[in-house]
Amino acid sequence: MNTDDVWKDDQVLIPAIIQDSNTKSVLMLGYMNKESYQKTIDIKKVTFYSRSRRCLWTKGETSGNFLNYISCEIDCDKDTLLVQATNDGPTCHLEKYSCFGDEEFSLQKLESIIKDRKKNHKSGSYTNILFDKGNKEIVKKIAEEANELAISTISNDGRILEEAADLIYHLQVLLIENNLSLKELENILKMRNK
Repeated sequence: MNTDDVWKDDQVLIPAIIQDSNTKSVLMLGYMNKESYQKTIDIKKVTFYSRSRRCLWTKGETSGNFLNYISCEIDCDKDTLLVQATNDGPTCHLEKYSCFGDEEFSLQKLESIIKDRKKNHKSGSYTNILFDKGNKEIVKKIAEEANELAISTISNDGRILEEAADLIYHLQVLLIENNLSLKELENILKMRNK
C-alpha cells in the first residue's frame, strides 16, 4: 500500500477497522496516523494513535493481548484502512473476543479451542486423550466417524449432521496434531477451484 496516497501530512488520522484474518469478524476500530501505521508494519503488532492521550499505543502492550499484523488495505476513497490481524487473546478491554461482542461459533473458533487444548493440557479432556495417543488413534477415530456418517446416510437415520460434526471435529484434531491449519486446507481447496 502506498502511504503517500493516504497521509498527505503526518498528523492526519484515519479510521482503521481491525478484522480477524481467519474468521473475518470485526475486532475493533482505532485510529492511525502515518507514524502508527509505520510502527505497525515494522513490529508486526497493530499500533494506533490515541486521540485522548495524544500518543502512539500498541494494542496489547498492557494486557498482552496483541493484535498480530497480517496485511492492510485502503478503501476506494483512501480514508479508511482495513487491517487483517490475529489476536493473542480478547481484543476488547471487557475481555470479549471483539469490541462488538463475542465471536460466533465457527470452524475457526473450534480450531482455536482445539489448539488451546493442545497447548494447555486439561486432565480428562477427550481432546487431550486423542493428542496423548497421537496420530494412530486420531486416524482410527476419523475412519470410524467416516464409516458412521456413511451408514447414517444410507440408513437415513436422521443423524447425518451429528456424524458429520464428529468427523469434522476429529479431522481438525488431526490437522492440529500435525501442525496444519484450516487456512492451509482452504488454500488447497482454493487452488483446486481455479
